[in-house]
Amino acid sequence: MHAFRSFYYKTLLLFSVFLYLQGFNIPDIGFGQHFGRLITKSKYFILILTPLLLTGCLGTQHLEGNQKRLIQQSVKAPPHLDEEALRELYAQRPNRRFLGLPIYHLVAIYYWGERNYDKEKYVRKKEKFERKFDAKIARAKSVRKRNNLQFKKQKKVARMESFIANGNQRMQWGEKVAVFDSGLVEITVNRFKNYLASEGYFQNTVTTRTTTIGKFITLNYRVETSQPYIIDTIFYRIADSAVYNIVKANEPMGFLKVNQRLRSDDVDKEAERIDLLLKDNGYYDFSRQYIDFPTDTSMLGNRRVAIMVQILDPAKRDNHKVFTIDSVKFLTDAGVLRPGQTRQKRQYRDIQFSYFENYYSLKILSQRVFLKSESLYNRTRTFETQRQLANLDAFKFVNVVYDTSGGKFIANIFTSPMDRYEWSNEAGVNVTQGYPGPFYNLNFKKRNIFRGLENFELNGRIGIEGVASATFSENVYRSIEAGANASLIFPQFIWPLREPAQIRLAKYNPKTRLSLGYTYTDRPEYNRIATTLSNTYTWQNQRTTDYSLALASVSLINSEIKSDTFRVLLEQFRASGNYNLVNSFRPSLVSSMIFGITWNHNYGSIDKNSVFIRGQFETGGTSLNFIDPTIITKQGLQYFKYLRLSVDFRRNRILNKFATLAYRVNTGFAYDYSGNNTLPYEKFYFAGGSRSVRAWSPRRLGIGSVPRERSDEELEDGLYSYQFEKPGEILIEGSVELRSKLVGFIDGALFIDAGNVWSFKQRAPQNADGTYEGNSQFRARSFLREMGVGTGFGLRFDFTFLILCFDVGMKVYDPARPSDDRFVLDKVRFFKPYAKEISPGVFTNFKEPVVYNVGIGYPF
Repeated sequence: MHAFRSFYYKTLLLFSVFLYLQGFNIPDIGFGQHFGRLITKSKYFILILTPLLLTGCLGTQHLEGNQKRLIQQSVKAPPHLDEEALRELYAQRPNRRFLGLPIYHLVAIYYWGERNYDKEKYVRKKEKFERKFDAKIARAKSVRKRNNLQFKKQKKVARMESFIANGNQRMQWGEKVAVFDSGLVEITVNRFKNYLASEGYFQNTVTTRTTTIGKFITLNYRVETSQPYIIDTIFYRIADSAVYNIVKANEPMGFLKVNQRLRSDDVDKEAERIDLLLKDNGYYDFSRQYIDFPTDTSMLGNRRVAIMVQILDPAKRDNHKVFTIDSVKFLTDAGVLRPGQTRQKRQYRDIQFSYFENYYSLKILSQRVFLKSESLYNRTRTFETQRQLANLDAFKFVNVVYDTSGGKFIANIFTSPMDRYEWSNEAGVNVTQGYPGPFYNLNFKKRNIFRGLENFELNGRIGIEGVASATFSENVYRSIEAGANASLIFPQFIWPLREPAQIRLAKYNPKTRLSLGYTYTDRPEYNRIATTLSNTYTWQNQRTTDYSLALASVSLINSEIKSDTFRVLLEQFRASGNYNLVNSFRPSLVSSMIFGITWNHNYGSIDKNSVFIRGQFETGGTSLNFIDPTIITKQGLQYFKYLRLSVDFRRNRILNKFATLAYRVNTGFAYDYSGNNTLPYEKFYFAGGSRSVRAWSPRRLGIGSVPRERSDEELEDGLYSYQFEKPGEILIEGSVELRSKLVGFIDGALFIDAGNVWSFKQRAPQNADGTYEGNSQFRARSFLREMGVGTGFGLRFDFTFLILCFDVGMKVYDPARPSDDRFVLDKVRFFKPYAKEISPGVFTNFKEPVVYNVGIGYPF
């Protein structure tokens, strides 16, 4: 009974806290005598009674006869076992709860849909639709139109058949009430036993215990194991001596080790490794069916296992055949038909090329082919050839087919060319700093522009965005941003390298990108024009790591101030010695070199644990150490010298098929060493916003513990003003987010964010006595006390083609407040007014506004 009671208490507590935070005077709410006082107010009573109704009545009313409802199940296992892996083997599951509370929303949705479900209606609708579309298809005059109609018909019919088989949309989103089934318990027990045996625990026991209260059942599994079976001896039975030598030479790379627990997963991995190993050594027709692992658990006793690695010979031969490539043939225009013409043939680097017209550089193509005549068949090099040819962005498909007929072993490479010219456009809504606005992109690509597999890309973009004012936190202005970018991409490093070096580097997908970009920004305060020229080298190491080196990136930035108010503000900054914002609007030349590395292990996968790490190091103005910078200053331009380093770490951990725990740590520093003692404004770090600490408005958190100015509109904005952006030179921020499926395509999220920005030098305002108001300088002993902390909740709408996020951020700890008033979660309020006016112009009981965030894609 205690478990059931705790569910209700958690629900009551949640809603009580919510009401209290909104300013309702209920400080003495309890679950005894004070509970009666709360529910006498009807609007409170409805909020609290709803979860009780959902947990008490919903579900049991759908049970029949002696059926019981499974509300909870758990498994207890020794520490050396993975309990999460065991939980994945459940044959039945309780209904999911909303945010862990006893609210079974999916059950409610299912039976809501069932009440309106008419299966025969969908059957009739499907038949009517099929007749209608069959008539349209019959009347269609062109093959293309018939194919389009057939596709639409199949898509619609599949959806209707889904409704017929699985119920309407609400029923598919929801869940039937979880009825306890003893037969499914037995299935779960057997799954546990099989799993334990596969982990080497052949002697195991699985017991169950059920607790029944009324129509509710909780189910507990208890798993116990004896000592596991350990591999004592590994020996080989391989009749083919050549195969034996290869396997033994690579034994240290194996997954089966002496004194290691015998696991079925390791056996499967070892079979896969041997299969790939032999195929990389010329055994083209080898397959896993020749591999076996007989085990003996009784010969040695004491749970010691002898395991044999056995590789059988083919049925009609006494050895496995080694295949050597006789020749490599490359057809560059597969699928192209030209009646009356014969393809030309040309030999280049032992590859026989065939084509109607010599469109492509055979030198570049041959660099991406890792198959050679007189070499052994190698599956890895075969797949690498396919991948690197596909990376050229020149072919619709790349196939490598081996021909064994006629006593020869010939590698045939078939590629089909893409269209040389490609146009694409895109229109949509972009979200910048939490405010949406429309945009339009137009893209043009010309492939193989110089017939050396170079691609020319021209991109144009115009967008109207809602952006936070640079000077007022609550104002949202329309910003027009337009830009064009021209790029020339070469499929190799443009550098004085000899051909053997270019051939060795080809497996890393080397590319050189020369870009020229122009960006125009029109805001109410200013116009800004930036022209950028860059030369960037990119390459890959396997499939998880990307590298980039911008050897030269030069930007010419010019701004025009349009607003007199904004001009006055900049002068105020200049007078106070704060040149950060001022310098960003002076004509500037920014030159830099940038090296970046990105490591991606399954990041973006929804069913695997994943890790993402991105690091970037930038040095600005390096070339000015070797030339006279007066060349720049004579043109009325300022220059910058700086170092900048950033590291972004992200990890997603799959808790179960319904929940994911995501966390992120993002850090960086930027240090200037030029005479103007500042950075380009774009190179500063900022905290706050939909992809940072979400309890603060975009770029408004910080700097350090420097206090904020009082707000001029306390009823509308709260006690403090978030008028100005807060640039910093050091950034530390982190987030933890729990994502859970709610219903259909809608997921929920709970999150905690923390972070701030600091400066290297003290920039806090100085008092008359020489002390500082707060602290902006990063100090190792105090930075943790200056981290802004926020929490909140949100929704994620997964539309397949995009993910739309809505987050509500609430401040927990604000380092800019006085030290005795930094915990502000109890002051959170979701709507205006944010203060109580006790007399004209006099306010008290200040509240902290929440921050609403809108974003495209996950925050991280």
